Amino acid sequence: MSTPATVLLSALAPAAGWAVHAWRLWARLDTARRDPLTGLWTRDGFTRRATALLKDPRAVVVLADVDRFKQINDTFGHAAGDALLKATADRLTHHAGSSGVAGRLGGDEFAAVVIDSHGTAGDLLAVLHGVLARPVDSQDPAMRTTVSLGWVRAADFPGDDLSGLLRRADEAMYAAKQARAGMRRAGLGWLFATVIGRRAGRTGARTDAPVVGVGA
Repeated sequence: MSTPATVLLSALAPAAGWAVHAWRLWARLDTARRDPLTGLWTRDGFTRRATALLKDPRAVVVLADVDRFKQINDTFGHAAGDALLKATADRLTHHAGSSGVAGRLGGDEFAAVVIDSHGTAGDLLAVLHGVLARPVDSQDPAMRTTVSLGWVRAADFPGDDLSGLLRRADEAMYAAKQARAGMRRAGLGWLFATVIGRRAGRTGARTDAPVVGVGA
């Protein structure tokens, strides 16, 4: 005759097996949603987490694109390009922090949702722009890189979902590529120009490029 303890153990064993199986499936799914090169969330994983963050009225959607990335690959090799992508991913993740999320949408295109707790998104993104433009430790001194950024406050467009906000950020990023310095009036809103760091060899030279935000 089975004792109560034996009955309990026999019931717990299958449950434990299913729990382990479920955990393994979750771990595999989580891995599948990670970009193997940078470790960032892929588009699917990013979308799930970013959509949840958009419920916060302080959320800011950011799009980043490495300028002339194909030329970098062709000139300095894919290893240099990979190192640049990894550095961009690490820096973007650090800037998004534990309250935000960063992802690699594909190629040299990255996205993030950051929580602007102090209402200073323009300043924060200007800092990020400079950080992303810093040379990689292993970077050839002749390789100069810049990153174009576009961003939009989710609260300014309450009717837009993540896809719509990314599209607006993409339009702002394109404007940034077209206007490398100064401030001018555009259909999307003001283009806020800031200075980003760009080292020329070891001279510490700087160049101008705008960080663009879209306002309602």
